[in-house]
This record gives sequence, C-alpha cells and structure tokens, in this order.
Amino acid sequence: MPWPSRKRDKEAVADKEGSDAKIAKTEEKTSDEQEEEKSGKTPAGKSTSGWKNWKKKTSESGGEESKITYCHWLLKSEPESRLEKGVDVKFSIDDLKAQPNQTTCWDGVRNYQARNFLRSMKLGQQAFFYHSNCKEPGIVAIVEIVKEAYPDHTQFDKKHLYYDSTSKKENPKWSMVDVQFVRMTKRFIPLSEIKVHHLAHKANGGPLKNMMLFAKQRLSVQPLTQEEFDFVLSLE
Repeated sequence: MPWPSRKRDKEAVADKEGSDAKIAKTEEKTSDEQEEEKSGKTPAGKSTSGWKNWKKKTSESGGEESKITYCHWLLKSEPESRLEKGVDVKFSIDDLKAQPNQTTCWDGVRNYQARNFLRSMKLGQQAFFYHSNCKEPGIVAIVEIVKEAYPDHTQFDKKHLYYDSTSKKENPKWSMVDVQFVRMTKRFIPLSEIKVHHLAHKANGGPLKNMMLFAKQRLSVQPLTQEEFDFVLSLE
C-alpha cells in the first residue's frame, strides 16, 4: 500500500506576515532542462537571548567556516484547507502525528530545485516542519528523514493531483523521502520573529543572514546550515 498523499503545498506559496497573511502565490514551474541543471547547484546557505546562546555555542565549537554545508532542512506544509483541482492539500503537523508510526512520504514536490534538495537528504538528518500559507506561518515541530529519496509514486498515477505525464518509470523526474515526527518545538516559532533576526544578522552579521527562507521564499523544501538550525532552536 502506498503512503497516503502528503496533501501539501506542491508548489510552495510565499508566506506573508500580518493580517493579510493568506495571499497564495504559486511557485513558478521550471520544466526547462536548463533550469533543472542550474538547480543542481545548491545556493549559499530581537530576542538577545537567542543571539547569546548561538554565540556561546559557536565559540565553544571553534567556529571553522571554510565552506557552507547543509545538513538540516525546512519543509513547508499547509495546515489549513485549500482546494487544488477539487482536492484538499491540507497537511498539518497533527495530520503527520496521526499517521502510522507518525511517518509519511513527502510527495508532490514539482520544482527541480526542491526535488534536488530532497535527493540530497541523508538518513537521520532532521528538518523543521513549517506551517505555511496560513494566518501565522512558522515552525511547529522537528521531523527526521527515515528513508532517503526514491521515486514519487504520485507522478505515475493518472488520477492523482500530482500526476506528470512527462515522467517515465525508467527515468522518474520526481522524488520523495519519508519523514517521521520527532517532537513539537517547545513553542511555536513564527516567521515574523525569525525575520527580525534575519534582518539584524543581514545588517550586522549572524547565522541567519543568508537563510533561504527569505532568499527563496516560495520554495517548499529548503536547506539549513548547522548554524542556522542551532540558532533557530535557541529561540525555543
């Protein structure tokens, strides 16, 4: 039996802060092969207590930053009902927790760069589960990669929302991974709060200065450096 459909934002939507948060913007599909090749190159990745905690951790670890390495992830999913071609794409953290073994496949990704990030994920790596396209977007939980990339079965199902007639079984275009719930974050970490730190770090230096959540807002699968992951965790 295949995993149930992830029912998430297949084409990531840009998050907006404030009362006008629910403006959906569809990520542009890049079917062009050139774009697929380009996307293979991974781009660079005012609560003072958060900054102090991060600084302490960095100084203790020696702080060697010769090259950027991504070892954590951020996965966007929609916690509120939204119909796409008559299908509800809602999938919240509660939906994940209700799955057998609190595990599901992360299917429906139809952007080359996001797909390549899925293919880069390693067993045991952790990711933030991020609620997007809702009144207050932000990080709600931590999940773990429990199965590395394999062909996304929905691309071959003619009745499925994410069917892709151009993808062939001998050379599948789209991949997915399996993720398992680890724990809720100690508190909800809103996008608005992360943005305050991002802007401060961009101006004065800090781990979130190049965070992809702001450089590639519409991407539903995003990499995080160890420093970015640790700093966001320090906000708990």
